[in-house]
Amino acid sequence: MTFAPLSPELFALVLAALAVDLMLGDPVWCPHPVVLMGRVIARLETAWNHGDDRSRRRRGRWLAGVVVLGTWAITAAVIALAGWVSAWLSGAIELILLSLSLATRGLVQAAYAVLAPLSAGDLAQARRAVGRIVGRDTRSLDDAGVTRACVESVAENTVDGITAPLFWALIGGAPLALAYKAINTLDSMVGYRNPRYLDFGRASARLDDAANWLPARLTAFAMWALAALVPGDHRDGAWRKTWRRAWRETRRQAPRHPSPNSGWPEAMVAWLIGVELGGINRYGAVVSERARLGEAREPLTAVHIQRAIACLHAGWLGVMSLMAALVAVLALWPTGGAG
Repeated sequence: MTFAPLSPELFALVLAALAVDLMLGDPVWCPHPVVLMGRVIARLETAWNHGDDRSRRRRGRWLAGVVVLGTWAITAAVIALAGWVSAWLSGAIELILLSLSLATRGLVQAAYAVLAPLSAGDLAQARRAVGRIVGRDTRSLDDAGVTRACVESVAENTVDGITAPLFWALIGGAPLALAYKAINTLDSMVGYRNPRYLDFGRASARLDDAANWLPARLTAFAMWALAALVPGDHRDGAWRKTWRRAWRETRRQAPRHPSPNSGWPEAMVAWLIGVELGGINRYGAVVSERARLGEAREPLTAVHIQRAIACLHAGWLGVMSLMAALVAVLALWPTGGAG
C-alpha cells in the first residue's frame, strides 16, 4: 500500500500512529529500529573511522549514506513485500513502523520520572532520573539545575522525538520517518566536535542540521500559536505582553544556541513558561556555558517541568494542525484536466 505525500490517507495513517504512540509508547515485544540502527552505526564506525582527516571525512559521508539510504530502502521493501500479501497487512506494518519513529509517550514519561521525585523533595532520585535523559553531570545539581536540565531536554527532544518524525512521515511515510530517525541516531553517536568524530561525523551532523531546520522552526511557531494550552494566568496583561514578545525574542535568541535548531524550541519554551534556560553545564572535567535563553520571570521549580510538557503537546498538536491545513489545501486544489 503506497500513500501519496501529504495525502489525506497518509495523514490519517500518521495520526493513527501518533495515537498508538501516545497510548502505548515503545513496545517491549520487538527490538526498536533505533537500537538496530545504533548497532549498525557502531560496527561501521569501528571499521571505517581511521586514516587521515580526508579519509575520515570520505568514510563519514559513506556512513551517512549507507545508514540513511539503507534504512529507507529496507523499510520501503518491507512495506512493499507486505503489500503483495495484503493491502491491510502493508498498512498495519506501516502503522507500527510509524509509531516506532515517535517518542511522545516515552518523552513524557521520562519527564514525569524527574517531576515526581523532585516535587516530593527526593533530589537524589530526581538527579538520577534526569541523568538518564541528559549528557551533563547531574550529581551536584540543585532543584533548579535538575529542573533546567529536564526542561531543556523536553524542549529539544520535542523536535527530535516527535515533530520532526511527524513532519517527514507526512511527506514520505514510514520509510522517510525512519530515515530521519537514522539521521538523528547518526548525529547522536558520531556528530561530536572532538578529535575522534570531528571529521568522521561531519556529514552526519550537517545532515541532522538540515533535516531538523524546518521542523524546529515550525515547532517553535506551533508552541507559540497554541500557548493558551500552557498552564498560567492568561488573563494577566503582563502575560499577554510577554506572549506577543515571545516569537520576536525567540527569533533573536535562538541563533545563540550551539545548535542551529535546538535553540528554537528551547527559547520558545523558556519564554512561554517564564524562566531562563542555559548557563553552565558540566561534562566530567569539562565546563561548558550555554547562551541564556528566555527571561527569568520566575525561579526554576518543578512546576516548570509540567509546563514544558504542556509546551511539548502544544508543539505536536500545532504542527499536525498546520500540516492538516496544508493537506486540505492540496486535496481541494483544482488539478485541471479536460472539462
